[in-house]
Amino acid sequence: MGQVLVCGNVVFDILARPVEEVRFAATTVIEQVEQQLGGNGGTTSCTIATLGVPVSFVTLAGRDASAEAVFARLGSVGVNLDMVQYVDAATSIAISLVRPDGERALLYLLGAASEEFQPFEIPKDATHFHLAAVYRMKHLRRIAPQLLRQAQEAGLKTSLDTQWDTQGEWRTVLEPSLPFTDYTLVNEDEARMLTGHADPELAARSLRDSGATNVIIKLGPNGCWVNGEHLPGYKVAALDTTGAGDCFSGGFVAGLQRGLDITEAARFANAVGALAVQKVGATAGVRNWDETLAWVAGR
Repeated sequence: MGQVLVCGNVVFDILARPVEEVRFAATTVIEQVEQQLGGNGGTTSCTIATLGVPVSFVTLAGRDASAEAVFARLGSVGVNLDMVQYVDAATSIAISLVRPDGERALLYLLGAASEEFQPFEIPKDATHFHLAAVYRMKHLRRIAPQLLRQAQEAGLKTSLDTQWDTQGEWRTVLEPSLPFTDYTLVNEDEARMLTGHADPELAARSLRDSGATNVIIKLGPNGCWVNGEHLPGYKVAALDTTGAGDCFSGGFVAGLQRGLDITEAARFANAVGALAVQKVGATAGVRNWDETLAWVAGR
């Protein structure tokens, strides 16, 4: 099995729940605070490794305690961190206020995610390159097409997960990358912002018109849409939706690496996402490959 190279952000997550509302000049009593690994790239890398697929992670981080904490978590599941690039800025931090229904509001410090990547080489045994959160890291907004093209020319399969564009540039940033992306992953809100279409079929057609090949639209508890087919999700009690989409992406890529076809990989990813939302924290609910398959069988 070839390894996956993931490029994206890593974040030190602070999660507080349950939070119904925030009142300034007042105290809100909560039940739980967690400090965990987060970030689109960090969560996806952790998920892929937990599922037993070799993965290397290239990201930007500060020389601080936050980086030590998140990399200890990644190292514990076997993520190769030799390609991490350290910068003078602080490691990215997200404060997540989680409602009782699992939805959350984020306060986000970009920190290291605002810095620039230094050139890096693709590992010789890598067979898949995954670009996580093209909008979340300032430098990736410009160099994403170059990285994806380089990976394709080296013979790797490529995938890209968009995330929300807080700067509102959407299609302008994404479109140059689509011709070099074998699998384009977006959620339904991102698809609507990118294409103007709420219908997955129309949104996917618009992305394919700009060069996308396989389009996977994440539909939250309703599962996902893959190349014209709706794959239902699993009904579970969601405790925290933080990182669920990234866990889905990690499950999808791991499934492909383990030989599943695109539909089977997406079904498996639905299960990974469903398990993720049942725990507080982006990766706390992720199980290994055999445990995930056993959970699916039990459903």
